Amino acid sequence: MKRYLLFIFLIFLLMLSLGCANEKTTDSDGKIVVYATISPQKEMIEAVGGDKINVNIIVPEGGDPHTADLKPSQLADLSKAKIYVMVGSGIEFEVKSMDKIKDLNKNMIIVDSSKGIELIEIGAHQDEGDHVDGEGGKDPHIWTSLRNGKIMVQNIYEGLIAVDPNNKEYYLKNRDDYLEKLDEADNYIINELKDMDNRSFMIFHPSWGYFAKDYGLSQIAIEVEGKEPTLQSLAHTIEEAKEENIKVIFVSPGFSSKAAEIITKEIGGKTEVLDPLAENYIENLKITANKIKNQ
Repeated sequence: MKRYLLFIFLIFLLMLSLGCANEKTTDSDGKIVVYATISPQKEMIEAVGGDKINVNIIVPEGGDPHTADLKPSQLADLSKAKIYVMVGSGIEFEVKSMDKIKDLNKNMIIVDSSKGIELIEIGAHQDEGDHVDGEGGKDPHIWTSLRNGKIMVQNIYEGLIAVDPNNKEYYLKNRDDYLEKLDEADNYIINELKDMDNRSFMIFHPSWGYFAKDYGLSQIAIEVEGKEPTLQSLAHTIEEAKEENIKVIFVSPGFSSKAAEIITKEIGGKTEVLDPLAENYIENLKITANKIKNQ
C-alpha cells in the first residue's frame, strides 16, 4: 500500500512539473510563445513556425525602434516566452533593452537573426560599393535585403528546432517553402530594376542601404547622424538632387521633415513613403522596388 501511494505521489509531482513547464513556454492554446523586436520579423517567424507558434512583436508596425520602450503588459508576457528573436544588428531598442529582456526570463532562448550577416556602414551617402560620406557606424536595417532575410530565416529555423526538435521536419518544410518565396521576390526585384537609367534615390533616413547594395542602387540620405541637415548640407543635397534629376524624396510613414519639404519645393518634386517596418515583408520590398523604379 505504501509503495502504491508513493507511486501515485510521484506521478502527481511529474504531472505538476510538466504543467508548470507548459505554462511558462506555451500560450493557452498550447502553442510556443515567440517574441521578436520588429514587424518584418513576424512574417518570417510565422512562415517557419506555422501553427505551432504564437508570435508577439515588441515594436509593432508604425512604431519606432529608435525610441520604443517595453510596456508593462509586455514585461508580463515575456516571462512566458520560449524564444526571443532579436534582430541583432544594433537597433536602438535592443541595445538599451536586451539585458532587461534576458533578466525577465532566464530560460528563454535568444536567437540572433543577424548571425552570419556582414554589416555595412551607414552614412549620408551610400551606394552599391559601400561608399560612405560622413560618419554613422554600422547599418542596423539588415532586413531590407531579401538575401539577408534568407539568413535570418535560417537562424529562426535553428532556434525553433532547438526548442521543439520533435517538429523539425515540419519547420524544415516551412523554411524551404518560404526561402523559395524569398528567391522569387529577389528575382522579381532584379527584373524590375535592371533597366533603370537613374539608379539613385534620395531618402530622409538611410534605412535602405542593404536594399541598395543588393540591386546596384545609390542611396542618398538627407539625415546626418540622426539629425536634420545643416543649411550647408541641405544646399548640397538640393544641388545633388538636381544633378541626379531626382524628383521624389522618400520618407518613413507618419514622418514630417522640414528638410524634405524644402528640398521637394526647390526641385519641383514630391515626397513619397517607403516603410522599412511594414509587417507584410515580401510584398513590402516589392512595393519599395516599384516606387524606386517609378520615382
